[in-house]
Amino acid sequence: MVTLAKRLLVVGALCGWALPASAQTVDEVVEKHLAALGGRAALAKLQSRQMVGTITLSLPVGGDVTGSVEALNAVPNKARTLIKLDLTALGAGPIQIDQRFDGTSGYMLDSMQGDRPITGTQLQSMKSAVFPSAFLNYKERGASVELKGKEKVGERDAYVLVVTPKDGAVVRQYLDAESYLPVRMVTAVEVPGMGVLDQTSDFSDQRDVDGVKVPFLIKSSSAAQSFTISVTKVDHNVTVDEKLFVKPGGV
Repeated sequence: MVTLAKRLLVVGALCGWALPASAQTVDEVVEKHLAALGGRAALAKLQSRQMVGTITLSLPVGGDVTGSVEALNAVPNKARTLIKLDLTALGAGPIQIDQRFDGTSGYMLDSMQGDRPITGTQLQSMKSAVFPSAFLNYKERGASVELKGKEKVGERDAYVLVVTPKDGAVVRQYLDAESYLPVRMVTAVEVPGMGVLDQTSDFSDQRDVDGVKVPFLIKSSSAAQSFTISVTKVDHNVTVDEKLFVKPGGV
């Protein structure tokens, strides 16, 4: 079970699902991306997002395991991700992973590997994340963005944006060269027992929710594992219970 435990990393804050780009200046690329998402006015109306769906983990032993995933985000960078899986067939029983971030500190409630504070690169990246878009006012937050030409993602051309936050890991955003919608993101994640690994997430099935595009299918992979998230429902501007972002007893 130790090997399995190492492979069950928590899905990160879903608020940074992706972004898009052009072949002009970085400023032009950012504005075309924000317009493709729905525009600055529509994005400015979003104060929170609640997502529910299913997650399927592809494990080296035991095949695929499917469970539920819920994500809650609130301005400016608060996030909570809750994953429930039943690993009875693998001898582990039901497990629950509850990742919380209140804008300053993070905590992990993990029924398999034990509860613990979130630290290091993962914490810095969560502090640098911004809901609903990492490109909104990024200069004021001390981040930088570089346009690094085109690469193929599948059969389509995509522009590559390298996002360097004031603190935290560098993120590579791949943006469809025609639609400016997100198609891929590469970021660093910390895996217990394995250190920092690159995780690649591909985005598809973009749907309009309250005038803003949201990916309903996310496929992620790293050296530790691969998983697929199929979103079933997205709600914006839901009432937020602040206790969900902090360590139990912390409010």
